[in-house]
Amino acid sequence: MARTWQPIRILGKGPWSLLPAQTWSVLTDFIIFAGGLSVFYAVMVLARSWFGPFNPHVEISRDPTKLPMYAAYSLLRIAVAYVLSLGFALVYGYVAAYNAKAERIMIPLLDILQSIPVLSFLPGVMLAMVALFPHHQIGVEMGAILLIFTGQVWNMAFSFYSSLKSIPRDMREAAAICRFNWYQRFTQFELPYAAIGLVWNSMMSVAGGWFFLMACEMFVLGDRDFRLPGLGSYLQTAASAGDTQAILWGIAVMIAVIVLLDQIVWRPVIAWAEKFKIEQVERADAPRSWFLNVIEHSRGLMKLRKRALRPLRERLAMYFAHHHHDGEEDAPPAAWKVWTGRAIAVLAVLAILYAVTRAIVMLTGLNGWDYRVLLTGAGATFLRVVAALVIGAAWTIPAGVAIGFSPKLARIAQPLAQIAASVPATALFPIVLLLLIRIGGGLGVGSIVLLLLGTQWYILFNVIAGAMAIPTDLKEAAALFKFNRTQRWRRLILPAIFPYLITGMVTASGGAWNASIVAEYFRLKDKTYTTVGLGATISRATDTGNFALLLASTIVMAIVVVTVNRLLWRRMYRLAATRYTLEA
Repeated sequence: MARTWQPIRILGKGPWSLLPAQTWSVLTDFIIFAGGLSVFYAVMVLARSWFGPFNPHVEISRDPTKLPMYAAYSLLRIAVAYVLSLGFALVYGYVAAYNAKAERIMIPLLDILQSIPVLSFLPGVMLAMVALFPHHQIGVEMGAILLIFTGQVWNMAFSFYSSLKSIPRDMREAAAICRFNWYQRFTQFELPYAAIGLVWNSMMSVAGGWFFLMACEMFVLGDRDFRLPGLGSYLQTAASAGDTQAILWGIAVMIAVIVLLDQIVWRPVIAWAEKFKIEQVERADAPRSWFLNVIEHSRGLMKLRKRALRPLRERLAMYFAHHHHDGEEDAPPAAWKVWTGRAIAVLAVLAILYAVTRAIVMLTGLNGWDYRVLLTGAGATFLRVVAALVIGAAWTIPAGVAIGFSPKLARIAQPLAQIAASVPATALFPIVLLLLIRIGGGLGVGSIVLLLLGTQWYILFNVIAGAMAIPTDLKEAAALFKFNRTQRWRRLILPAIFPYLITGMVTASGGAWNASIVAEYFRLKDKTYTTVGLGATISRATDTGNFALLLASTIVMAIVVVTVNRLLWRRMYRLAATRYTLEA
């Protein structure tokens, strides 16, 4: 067989195009195999330290040569937390969307969980994990991973739930006519329909993981040291010492890691998810990825998909087709399942009653002055959150639509948005705070700036996902009818992005309340800057070990967030599911 000398499309022009395609295929397979083996080896080396003895005194060096190792530690924690978050979001969102009884409990519970700040989870989770593994480092590592998980999972769960609730009715009817079982529905149209929103919220979740990494890796409770080596602890150590050079080194390494992830993870996933858009006309300027092209031209990966992944997928489909046909789905559950569910429910109720009793006993130690401080702080933080949401929405909606409508702009703006969303605002806050103090703003204004830096990206990423999900045929119809700018926004853009916008606003609201713990209470060198607010109360209670005040402030924050969600965001979700869906 004659050897072809036609270069692969991704190589472009230059001396590399002189190599034959077959040679490039072999070289691609070798690079992918070597890269995968290197990543596996690095994970094994890093994970080995998790099972080592517990180190109660960890010194975080500001030496820049330590940054590659610190970055690897942090990246592994974020990756593990993301896998857990994705699995949780798919299960939680699916059950909440299709079980009306469970939905009435699960969605308010999700509101409560996303509103509880990481610092409120931090002491209990860390102490519990260390108690489970008292002599091994894995206890502290698992505590940090679970806390990063709490910063990643909520917007993904909300996104998947919102997507399932807004699936067009004609798609559901087609699935019912074809007699799809739950596995076929999930893999054939539910997960693909939610893919674009899930991808962009995954990017935001990973960015949120970087944001809260500093608190998770740099935790000290009284005289107990739970610090971990990582990029977050490096930046926190540098910020506390006022070492601007170390801060810049840490941010530079973080940006390098984010750009690398953008090129080999997010950009290929975005290009792959483009095929799940509901449209009758294919867009000419679809997103592209050089790394996805490399993977598609790899003969080794092609053989792996053909000989391993495809047969596995077919076997799963046949298994669920045989064991989950319509007759079994409609049959009543077995008696043992019913009694098991009742037993679990009874145990859950008893656990809740016990927790409520202990909480009431703990809250009796507070006086009237403490409750006045809590109410005043809740009002101040509420106003800051509203201001941050209004300012954030004012620029992210037009910017997100522009990015979602233009793949060329998206190729430039997407990595920049990821970098901006991922760089912890607390690392930049010393500079911002000192500047505001000089001009007379203080932490009252600075806290709004920090809330904005931490939460506006939730809105931006969701608006981008909504704009990218608008079918091309609808855009062409708007152009055909010669809509002016006002008509395009009123009749096409705002209705199409509305479900995504609501998801972004809900998660941004929860994120803003969460970020208030670092926005209203900040240490710089040996001085603590604080302002009136619920977040400052939580941070102060954590520092002093006042668990009664910490519990009370967390409960107040959860009540405020849930009340707002029930009165406003729940109605917006229902409006999105009933009026603003793409269906015939």
